[in-house]
Amino acid sequence: MGSSTGGAITELQRNSNSWTKVVDEIVKMERKIFPKHESLARHFDEELKKKNSGLLYMDMDGQVVGYVMYSWPSSLSASITKLAVKESDRRQGHGEALLKGAIEKCRTRKVQRIFLHVDPTRSAAMNLYKKFGFQVDDLIQGYYSLDRPAYRMYLDFDSN
Repeated sequence: MGSSTGGAITELQRNSNSWTKVVDEIVKMERKIFPKHESLARHFDEELKKKNSGLLYMDMDGQVVGYVMYSWPSSLSASITKLAVKESDRRQGHGEALLKGAIEKCRTRKVQRIFLHVDPTRSAAMNLYKKFGFQVDDLIQGYYSLDRPAYRMYLDFDSN
């Protein structure tokens, strides 16, 4: 019954009755996808309750298949802090749809630049970000752990 676009993208609202269910599903996904030290599972609730942050998730047949988190610490820049899609649902454009949604959300905040960090070995993620115009800014040594660096990437919005 799924449509060709795959699923519906929803912004997680703090007071929504699906909050607990969605957060539980996301935490389960986090634990599966990200190594312990990278997982936000423990602090997820706190992260999301921060004022300047948001989360979009993709729902397919009542299941969360992907999500993206972003924050805008200042009026100048925003960060995409997490983008994840369930392994069984990859390569179907979900990550792209979520990234696009997050970029739009950040754009409405009138920020000038979006940052994100990515593991240089995750080539699918790198290619996706590049497709959207993100550029590599710097290699940050020891970002994830001592022996795992990250590329810092950014996307500038035109000031018009």
